[in-house]
Amino acid sequence: MDSVIFLNAVSPIAAHLKEYIKGSYLAPNSSSSYRSLASISAMSQPFVHIITSLSDGGAEAVLFRLVAFHDPQNHVVISLSGKGKYGPLLERCGVKVHYLNMPRGRLTFGGLRKLFSILRRERPHVVQTWMYHANLVGGLVARLTGCRKVFWNIRHADLTPGAYGRGTRLVSRLCARLSRFVPTGIVACAERARTVHIAEGYDARKFTVIPNGYDIARFRPDAATRDALRRGIGVGPDTVLLGLVGRWNKEKDHSNLLAALSRLAADRRDIRLLLVGTGCTADNAELVSTIAHHGLSGRVIVAGRRDDVPAVMNALDLHILSSSSEAFPNVVAEAMACGTPCVVTDVGDAALIVGETGWIVPPRDADALAAATARAVETMADAALWQHRQDNARRRIEDNFSLATMVARYEALWRDAPDDAVRTQ
Repeated sequence: MDSVIFLNAVSPIAAHLKEYIKGSYLAPNSSSSYRSLASISAMSQPFVHIITSLSDGGAEAVLFRLVAFHDPQNHVVISLSGKGKYGPLLERCGVKVHYLNMPRGRLTFGGLRKLFSILRRERPHVVQTWMYHANLVGGLVARLTGCRKVFWNIRHADLTPGAYGRGTRLVSRLCARLSRFVPTGIVACAERARTVHIAEGYDARKFTVIPNGYDIARFRPDAATRDALRRGIGVGPDTVLLGLVGRWNKEKDHSNLLAALSRLAADRRDIRLLLVGTGCTADNAELVSTIAHHGLSGRVIVAGRRDDVPAVMNALDLHILSSSSEAFPNVVAEAMACGTPCVVTDVGDAALIVGETGWIVPPRDADALAAATARAVETMADAALWQHRQDNARRRIEDNFSLATMVARYEALWRDAPDDAVRTQ
């Protein structure tokens, strides 16, 4: 959702809320509905999440992991749009999911009325919104229904022109102006995201950085799945398999990766590349043309979106993040949890995730990416040294980015933040 139509529709809501700020507390529900977090379970008040979409993206994946790990039946998820990838997955876990089915870039009266009705009926003690449009709309409507704890979630670390559409940047700027009034707190998934948004005008006092967490029981080294997947895609045990898991998107900068690989391909005939993600398919004319342009036809496997990401990460010898923009790239941590070292561009918190276990290069620099990848491949020749690097990659995720740690941080945030409310006349 990134159109001017969206902004025009939401502006009256924002103006209405500002009028409330000058007066007494808004309390359409009785004050007994808003007690300490410790009593929520007994009162059957759910945690409500409002998210722009449930498509195949990083924020959606984190929401799914958080809810599924915590207590699925005590969470309600509201998608401003449709089911996407994660709607059915959430439903299977026992989560109550509502779909407002608003078109991309537009708010509808029916959608807003349904959102208002759901929040009034559920009477949540905590509303957690995800991504700019849901932060804006979900935050405002949650306040207007009397919710005392509203938390925004920031998932991006680059607001420069060209990184995102004009409408999305305008929504973010409006959120910056409202950040003093609407959210109780703001979660940033990366330190870089926090810094960028404070510079944009967001209220610095509201921020808490909660890095993404990963299911280290699901993402783990597995030799059997490695061998099976490699056989399935026709890759032998002696082939060096590089990979990128990420949807076809400008910010993922697949062209940078393909340009880097073309610099290695002549000298290393044993290298192949696996691309996994939405849009990474043989019917993507732009991708196929770029592969051919770099002379890599026959060296690149395009597998599209797959649900067996742990198996993919195990099958790779090296995962490469070539992005020009990220906040907290999930795929890097997922690869490392499977014992697969990474080469990453220095975007968002990618360098923080990798630490000393991998290689870090500037974004948009194919020569530097090629050189780092070559050094990584050379390191594989020493089996003991490579095994040590694989073990360290896994251990870094276990020690710093487990799913249990992330869930505990959200719980503490929701529990410890004081009740507040929007004022009315």
